[in-house]
Order: sequence, then structure tokens, then C-alpha cells
Amino acid sequence: MFSSTRFHLVVALLIVVSAGSLLGQAPGAVVAGAPSAARARVAATRLARLGGLIQAYVDSGKLPGAVALVLRDGQPVFERAFGWADKESSRRMTTDTIFRIASQSKAITSVAALILLEQGRLGLDTPVSQFIPEFAHTTVAVRDQSGTSTVPARRQITIRDLLSHTSGISYGTDATVASLYAAKGLGPAAGNGWYTADKDEPVCETMARLATLPFVAQPGEAWVYGYSTDVLGCVVERASGVALDQFIAKNITGPLGMRDTSFYLPVAQRGRLATVYSSGPDLQIVRAPDGPKGQGNYVDGPRRSFAGGAGLLSTARDYGRFLEMIRNGGRLGDVRVLAPRTVQLMTTNQVGVLHSATGLGYGLGFETTDRYGANGMDSVGAFGWGGAYGTTYRVDPSSKTVAVLMLQLMPNSTDLHAKFYALVYQALLDTN
Repeated sequence: MFSSTRFHLVVALLIVVSAGSLLGQAPGAVVAGAPSAARARVAATRLARLGGLIQAYVDSGKLPGAVALVLRDGQPVFERAFGWADKESSRRMTTDTIFRIASQSKAITSVAALILLEQGRLGLDTPVSQFIPEFAHTTVAVRDQSGTSTVPARRQITIRDLLSHTSGISYGTDATVASLYAAKGLGPAAGNGWYTADKDEPVCETMARLATLPFVAQPGEAWVYGYSTDVLGCVVERASGVALDQFIAKNITGPLGMRDTSFYLPVAQRGRLATVYSSGPDLQIVRAPDGPKGQGNYVDGPRRSFAGGAGLLSTARDYGRFLEMIRNGGRLGDVRVLAPRTVQLMTTNQVGVLHSATGLGYGLGFETTDRYGANGMDSVGAFGWGGAYGTTYRVDPSSKTVAVLMLQLMPNSTDLHAKFYALVYQALLDTN
């Protein structure tokens, strides 16, 4: 009989071999390169711990299923599906399962805007009102001892503010503005605030209505997470003259071969979409309800709102291709999406300590690691983010590593994310 150590070594080697075959040769490959060099710097027995960790969460009932992908030098050293895409119907998770990626849409929409910057169609300091006139005179909610009042914004919101989340625009769930947003079909009235997939109107109509509501901070004075990237998606539409889904398909997902990334899923692909679950009070998974706070309207629904901040669907492999393009300075194979200097701008802290005073910053679409130890074993210069449905990713240019974890758990009360990255890093045999 195999010992436990030998068994895990064999499993890890099989994972590496099969992943290399799938991604190095088949359509949709991440990138051609030298897989042997990448694998030589990863400890197979240590990498096997990663599979054991995720499987343990599935076996304990804390996680329905997941897909994990780890790249080094553009080559897959780990790609594996775990558990169930839909437990009730016994549909297994597969490496091509499609996930709702929510706020992981933000990075793709940010790239779309920066493509337009490179084409001279907008600038970082261009006022948003140039594309959405309703943003010419915005307001800010201020709370004091006598209650909440509204004051004019001290300056106009710019494209830079949207990209760096310093516009002052929240998701409208704050107590100071929640009732006002709900009355306009936003904030609490929109599921979890960020959700717009059920709206029977183009995103620019929604964003024009948003401009009439008070925001929660003055432009440039605070890091506020909210509808900024959805506003940016409308800017992309107005600046380019085409719908956001078409612009992204033509300039990003199409050229990169991201065949399974879109805002809405064709009915024929319904069977590839993972089901959303929630962490129950005892951390055991519970199937999420239909509607905005659960399964959403990504197959059945109006299919009119292209939400740049939270609307896309994708696979681990597709998103890995996108991230590898960023890690490689804006290029994947023969396809160049952005210039290296533009990528450097995206992945460098642009907000000082507004996002965090503990060594994490925020660039133009990504959270950045500015101090070793600020985010686990991230190298300085690493960047990433995640999505409300439980998806998460990190890119570490210093170690040439991309890590993607896809799951559908909202809310996610597990501690899997931090452990996932720790086990990715502990398998690397070098520090750069």
C-alpha cells in the first residue's frame, strides 16, 4: 500500500502533468513557455497540501465545491476541480465550470477604460461629466449633531477617482443615504447594493439616476467602495460609442481567447453555471435562494444591464489568462492589450494610505501589497482582489505566480481564502 506521503506526491504529479496538457496545448491555453522550469521551482508534495485543504472544506460541508488554478511563468502547476457545482442534482464541479465573479469584473472594466486612455479618448483627470452630464454637480451627505444634510461636492469626480475608488460613491447601503438610494432602485433595493443584473434598463440610465443621489465622501478625500466601476463602465460606453459587453469582447476577452467570459450566459450553457450557496450559522452550506441575493438573473432576465463593477461571469482558466496578461506587462503571447507603463500604473498604489495604513494600497483597478507581511506571504508589488460570491485571485510578479480560486458561497464565513494563499506560497521553492 502507498503511504500517505507517496499518495499525495502521486496526486500532485498527476495534477501538474494533466494541467500542463490541458493549458499548454488545448484551445484556451494560458501561454506557451517552459513548463519544466516552472515546475522545478514548486515542491510537488507541498503543493498536494493545497488539494487536501480544499477537499477538507468540501468533505466537512463548509464548501460545496471550487476550482483552483495556480500558474508560474504562465504555466499551470495546479489546476483542479473539487466537490459540487450543484450538490442537490449531483452535478460535479469541473475545471470549465462558470462562476459569477462579481467584483472581479472591476479589473476587466478598468482595463477597458485604460485602453481608451491609450487611444486618447479620455484622460485620468477628465471629469466624468464629460461623458455623463448628470455628474457635473454632485452632492455629499454629511452627518453632524443635528442629523444628516447634503452639501455640494467641492470638485468634479474624475476618471482617476473612479479607477481608484476615491470618488466618494458607495453602494448606497450606508445608513446616511440608504433610504434615498432605495427610493431610486439602488442600494438596499438592488439586492446587495452592487447587483443590477435584474434591471430592465441600460447601465448608463442607472448611473445617470445615481448622479442625482448624495455620495458619502468628497472626491479624492477617502477610499470608498461602491458603484465607481459601474460608472466607469458607462464612461467606456459613451467614450467608445459601443455597449460595454461589445467593447470588452472586441478588445479584451476576444483577443485573449476568454471564450467563457460574458455578462450573461447563453441558455445552452446553463448546465455549466455553478449554483450559489451560503454559509449557514453552523458554517454548513445552504442553497441560496433565487433572485438578487442568491442565484441572480444571469441566465433568465432582462439581459440589458452590463455592470462593469460586478456583472461578469467567467472560469478559472479564462480569468487566469486575463491575469497572466497583466502580469506579463499587458501582453499574452502575440496579443498586446495594454502598454507596460499602463500596467505599472494600474498595479502601483495611487491612493497613499486612504485604502489602508497597514501596507496595502490601491492602484487603478487592483489592491496592491506595498509591504512584505501586509497580506500573508505576498511579495511587495503583488496585487489582486475578489468577488462577493467568494471568488478570489492574487498576482505576484516577483515570483511570477498567478493564483485563482473560484467558488460560489455568499456570504462566505469560512477562512479558506487566507489558507489558500498560504498553501500556494509555501509550495514555492524560491523567493522570486
